[in-house]
Amino acid sequence: MKLDFIDHDKLVPAGVNMRFAKKPPAVGDIEPSIRKRGILVPLIVRPSPAPLDTFEIIAGLRRWTANGIVRADGVDHGPLPCAILDTGDDADAVEASLIENVARLDPDEVTRWETFTRLVKEGRAVDDIAATFGLPELAIRRVLALGNLLPRIRRLYRDEAIDRATVRHLTLASKSQQKAWLALVDDPDTYAPRGHQLKAWLFGGQSIAASVALFDLDGYQGATIADLFGDDRYFAETQTFWAAQNAAIEARRTAYLEAGWSDVVIVPPSDHFHTWEYEKAAKRKGGRVYVDVRSTGEVTFHEGYLTRAEVQRAERDNLTDPVKAARPEVTSTLRTYVDLHRHAAVRAAMLVRPDVALRLMVAHAVVGSHLWTVRPEPQATRNDAVRESIETCRAETMFDERRRAVLDLLGYDAEDATVVRRFGTGAEVATLFRRLLDLPDALVMDVITVVIGETVAAGSAAIDAAGQEIGVAMADWWQADDAFLSLLRDREVLGRIVAEVAGEPVAEANANETGKTLKRIVTDHLTGHDGRPRVERWVPRWMEFPPCAYTTRGGIGTADAPAETADTDAGDGPDDAETAAPFAEAA
Repeated sequence: MKLDFIDHDKLVPAGVNMRFAKKPPAVGDIEPSIRKRGILVPLIVRPSPAPLDTFEIIAGLRRWTANGIVRADGVDHGPLPCAILDTGDDADAVEASLIENVARLDPDEVTRWETFTRLVKEGRAVDDIAATFGLPELAIRRVLALGNLLPRIRRLYRDEAIDRATVRHLTLASKSQQKAWLALVDDPDTYAPRGHQLKAWLFGGQSIAASVALFDLDGYQGATIADLFGDDRYFAETQTFWAAQNAAIEARRTAYLEAGWSDVVIVPPSDHFHTWEYEKAAKRKGGRVYVDVRSTGEVTFHEGYLTRAEVQRAERDNLTDPVKAARPEVTSTLRTYVDLHRHAAVRAAMLVRPDVALRLMVAHAVVGSHLWTVRPEPQATRNDAVRESIETCRAETMFDERRRAVLDLLGYDAEDATVVRRFGTGAEVATLFRRLLDLPDALVMDVITVVIGETVAAGSAAIDAAGQEIGVAMADWWQADDAFLSLLRDREVLGRIVAEVAGEPVAEANANETGKTLKRIVTDHLTGHDGRPRVERWVPRWMEFPPCAYTTRGGIGTADAPAETADTDAGDGPDDAETAAPFAEAA
């Protein structure tokens, strides 16, 4: 075998090539790279019996095809590198084609990260790397995000000790969260969450430690909770914490601006500050301060940074300073004066423009700000069967379809978990507000229904009031499943349910039976099993609007307002007007 460069037109597909077919092979993944760099890996060829001075392509047909496409567009990188086989039989050629195509193994993501990181440090832009390797920019950014991981986590991923879903969720974790997760991995007596459970561990229902507060705890108006040893304290109410934390962030932002920094950028929990996207820049050279806010309450102030693109643009323009830090026209006090008067004028003008106010309210509810704290209902449960029942029910499926449509309407990724973004910047609110102004009222109302659906609290009086106002019939949305039936354990309640689904005579005849027997009777009537007449559209009293109890013990009301109890009449319950009052007042 010898190496040589051969003109494109002197190469022809060989019949023994494993990709040989009348239809040209797909080359969309490698065409961008060949267009930019040409063919770097030699083709495997052999002399063709006819015509003379031509060569058959044993392996590399896709590269040759892509090269023909870019040549047709006027991009010619010259002769192609080729490894020329000695004249032999077809078996040798087939073997070479198979080895060349099958034995090739794509590099793992950690190796890609090491390579891409070196390219970024050499000055390559993300779009340039994407074009070189024929990958979308998003794929490059996801690989670069591995740089946020501790080295040990990257080793675990490379060794296949953790899967892709787990490592990608870990890229969203702060360094302290990563260390805490590794501690769980090392402890044989604890469970380290992975995959979607890890995501819930990172962002849902976690306690916020008092140590992350930027404000003085002595003057904090909310409650904190200490562990048994008193070593650590946690905030009891996240909403109260965020109100104080956001005020402290705004105060720090004002102090930075007064100190002469060109700008202070708030990076919300929905985004992340990746150092590979920025370069250090001093205050006198226009450097900014980036405030990285995490859902855990942690706030990191990155002083003196500019985006890599700004620095490169400045270098192209032969500037000694990337950005000139000009003295502002107004003092901080004058700026406050102007801001407050503009604020007063806008909110007064909106009194006669409720359509504008509605869209601005929706933008704040979706994106959030330092004055808005809107959180999605996590629908949290530790019971896997209950979780699966909720995720697969008709109501949740329908809501998820509408959520995807609204995400697409607003220009977000339809695969995002929620429409509500938790904590954003004023610029993000303004961007979404302008998008909403272009939408008709009907579509804005679609957005509102999804936003309130995500943020209304489960088990609250608001759910009960809204369900009564709408006239929700639970039988349209729910039917008994295994998860529900497995949770029926109260023998007295089971007896009343038997009376509902099987009749009072059956209930009286089995009054002394065990709970297991009563549950089987209920199950048989709901499923029509064992010759029992099947009961359609049965809904337990707790699920009705308004809800009602089976016993005098009650205990099934909402967290805001407990429901009435009843003995036998399923219609007894709280007064409709009284229960719906909060909803009516809100409307």
